[in-house]
Amino acid sequence: MLRHGTLRSTTWSPGRRRALAGASAAVVCLGAALGACAGSGGGGGYVAVGGAGRSGPVDASPTGSVTMVPLDGPKGGGTTSPGTAGSSSGAAGSGPGPAQAGNGPVPSTPDRPSPTGTSTGAGASPGGGSGTGDGRTTPAPAPPDPTPAPTAPPAPAALSWGEPVTADGDQRWCQKVTVGFRNSGGTAVRSGSVTFGTHVIGALGIDWSTVRTSEALPVPIGAGARTDHTWTVCLDAWRVPLGMHIETRDLSVQWK
Repeated sequence: MLRHGTLRSTTWSPGRRRALAGASAAVVCLGAALGACAGSGGGGGYVAVGGAGRSGPVDASPTGSVTMVPLDGPKGGGTTSPGTAGSSSGAAGSGPGPAQAGNGPVPSTPDRPSPTGTSTGAGASPGGGSGTGDGRTTPAPAPPDPTPAPTAPPAPAALSWGEPVTADGDQRWCQKVTVGFRNSGGTAVRSGSVTFGTHVIGALGIDWSTVRTSEALPVPIGAGARTDHTWTVCLDAWRVPLGMHIETRDLSVQWK
């Protein structure tokens, strides 16, 4: 049996159509997200629509092993059991460092150069002296002066002599004469001569004449040295007649 009634027509404007399409898309996206979260637990796709059987905080501890991966090292390392997150398998409460995570050799750290470019060893002070261990610095000794001090020139030779000592010779016109010399200077006597004054004496002691003869000095005579020398002084035989003799009384010396 057909009933007649009033038929209401609905007119959709463009604005209402866009709003309805947007709401439908939001519902679809929300349903998809809830389904994905429910399916990741491995127990089937269920969406919670009501309150849980109990109220209070939910235990969010992991149910499997957790692998710790350092941010600045390679992957790998120990695993921790549930409830011990943040500690490694080797030592609790301390994670591996950057060099220990890869189990490789620890790189050595180069020594920093000193500000002056050279290393000052233990006990050395910057000023060149040596440290004494109590904060005091002992200055380095001054280097010796390479220039030798000027030396005074040696003193010249200074020769002196004593009185002649005479003795009779083998002939009446010969006589042995000994003279002592001493050089008190700073340089040796290298050359020189001695001149004897020989007197001819008569039988009554009268000095008839004086004859001079020269002989060489006994050189060298060193500085501060003393020496005695004996000469045989002879005159011509005709100068000393029979009954006369000779006496050498005086002498003079030249040297250099």
